[in-house]
Amino acid sequence: MKLNHYGLKPLDFQATNAQQATNTVVSEPNQLSRRGFLVTSLATGFALASTPLMAQAITTSTRGLVAGEVSVPVAGGHIPAYRAMPAKPGKHPTLVVIQEIFGVHEHIKDICRRLAKMGYYAIAPELFARQGDVSKMTDIGEILSQVVAKVPDAQVFADIDASIAFAKASGHADTKKLGTIGFCYGGRMVWLYNQHNPRVKAGIAYYGLLSGLKSDIKANDPIDIAATLNVPTLGLYAGSDSFIPDAMVDQMRAELQKSSSGSEIVVFPGLNHGFNADYRPTYDKAAADYAWKLAGDWLKARGV
Repeated sequence: MKLNHYGLKPLDFQATNAQQATNTVVSEPNQLSRRGFLVTSLATGFALASTPLMAQAITTSTRGLVAGEVSVPVAGGHIPAYRAMPAKPGKHPTLVVIQEIFGVHEHIKDICRRLAKMGYYAIAPELFARQGDVSKMTDIGEILSQVVAKVPDAQVFADIDASIAFAKASGHADTKKLGTIGFCYGGRMVWLYNQHNPRVKAGIAYYGLLSGLKSDIKANDPIDIAATLNVPTLGLYAGSDSFIPDAMVDQMRAELQKSSSGSEIVVFPGLNHGFNADYRPTYDKAAADYAWKLAGDWLKARGV
């Protein structure tokens, strides 16, 4: 599937789930170490499947920051992560940046640097490290079926927990002021992780799938947990996203209204999946800038 079709054409996620291999990691946290790590360091630049790159791709300077790859201890070993924070001393509010399906490639690294410029300790763990190196895959369908479908949600929760522990141990992160922000695959995981960890003060979910990925290793879709969510989460969605039809967004809103979280969803009419991804054809600068301001205001108003 070509990049400029991603988000414009529907995918059969159920078929993707059916292609899972028999050696998928089991979801129990104490058994996550039974599979080795296929990714031990972060990719340089953009994932191959994210080409062609658009000229408007943003590169944020590291001036005034401490930024680069770190190694996070997790069950069975270590996973790579990208960490960016202000160079000035002190403890900074903490944001876990949850990757797209392309892994922690240059766009996600840049998001971390942008957040660090805003005063955050931002960390993006490579959540596919056990299942495969998506940076070298050229087809989005292959990424979805051979990697994404095989990553247990419980494993992701445990790796994010470990990343927060790593941040706290560094002495530079105030994990009492903890937030999450995710894009695409990461947008889905923001909803689910915020349900898993009620210590999160606020979250931002950019165009994360709300339904359709449930499987033996993915116990819930966001729409299943919305009514019991306690963490205030802001969903930023596209009105012409074939992955997430309007009816699904309406259903998610109705479920969120049953909760006490105060969560909200903002839909940008006429835009496609990936409107914040400045390296992609679906990027919309006006919407991306406005959504970024909404996200920043949401986090700060809730103590992050």
